[in-house]
Amino acid sequence: MSDNVIAFKRPSAQEKHKGKTLCRSGFHKWKVVTERKFDVKQGKLVTLYECTRCKAQKSTAH
Repeated sequence: MSDNVIAFKRPSAQEKHKGKTLCRSGFHKWKVVTERKFDVKQGKLVTLYECTRCKAQKSTAH
């Protein structure tokens, strides 16, 4: 009987939570996704931001 067991490495706590602790504390790394988007309801230009670490999104009207 042959054993076909593959030993997997358990991810460390540092690898598991990489980049999440900053975002959880409110320090997101925002990047502009859409530069010019017009919102009809507000009648303003809206900029969409996305966090590069946790993919959270926020928008601001100008």
